[in-house]
Amino acid sequence: MSRLTDQVWELAQPIAEQNGCSIWDVEYVKEAGVWYLRVYIDREGGVGIDQCEAISRALDPILDEKDLIDGAYTFEVSSAGAERSLKRPSDFAAFMGSTVEVRLYRSRDGRKEFIGKLTDYRDGAVSIEINGKTETFAPSETANVRLRVTF
Repeated sequence: MSRLTDQVWELAQPIAEQNGCSIWDVEYVKEAGVWYLRVYIDREGGVGIDQCEAISRALDPILDEKDLIDGAYTFEVSSAGAERSLKRPSDFAAFMGSTVEVRLYRSRDGRKEFIGKLTDYRDGAVSIEINGKTETFAPSETANVRLRVTF
């Protein structure tokens, strides 16, 4: 995490806790020429629009007062979602055994996406089981790992 996202996380966490939630992630990204500050929240039983709105309304004036970001940006608070990205070791530990999608920077065996059961996470390397075979992906080749919901 960058220093900015760390600072926003620290400001948002107590507000999230007051609303029965926790912070899943904070990102500051540029998309189609617009900067977005996104705070992703989570809660046992799921997150609704009411929690997003309450946290957004409480956090927005604090962000304005702290003035952490030069220039214009769009601020959003949303649920981490069912197919959330896994980034920290604690994320991987919490969802060990779950179905995940691993996306790679470059193709491996003609593919950039692999879906399987999360079996290990060690020093940034992700291992998944696909049809009884274990595939391990180094941190340098892994672009994104997210939960995969199947119906």
